[in-house]
This record gives sequence, structure tokens and C-alpha cells, in this order.
Amino acid sequence: MQHDPMDPDFSSEGLDPDGWVWVRGVDYVAGWRSATDAAAELMAALAETGIVTSEIESRPDTTSDGAGVVRLALPVEAARAFAAVARRGARS
Repeated sequence: MQHDPMDPDFSSEGLDPDGWVWVRGVDYVAGWRSATDAAAELMAALAETGIVTSEIESRPDTTSDGAGVVRLALPVEAARAFAAVARRGARS
């Protein structure tokens, strides 16, 4: 997905033109749709575990090759709760 260089999250460190330039023939929409579905699924799963998701930000995006990615921003408490749930799941 193309990123606006004036976006507040934009940083000149490690600038990757492939991360913000659209490439002809790449299906970014399919990757973004997949990421949107995955973000909704993840947020629902987190809520089912009792994690408060109101302060968790999930943003669908795509890589330069059109693959979907989900970018998360979450408070420390939510990150620790997420880690605890993942550990419990890994043990079972």
C-alpha cells in the first residue's frame, strides 16, 4: 500500500521505496483485504480471551509484493496479556 511521505508515522530511517511505491501488476487490494480480515479475526480472538481491545490499534497494510500484513499498536498491559495468552496456548 502506498504510504504518504507526510504521514506522521513516516521516518526517513531505512527508507524503502518499495514500501511506498505502487508496482504495476501487483494486486495490493487482495493483500489488503486479506489483512483486513486477519486483523478483524485477531481482534475478535483477543476479545474472546478477555483482553480489552479498545486501545489496541490494528491496521491492515501490504508489502511491496502485495502480501497482506497487519500492523499492531497496543498498550503495554495488552501486550503482556497477549503474551500470557500465547504462552498458555503454547503449553497446551
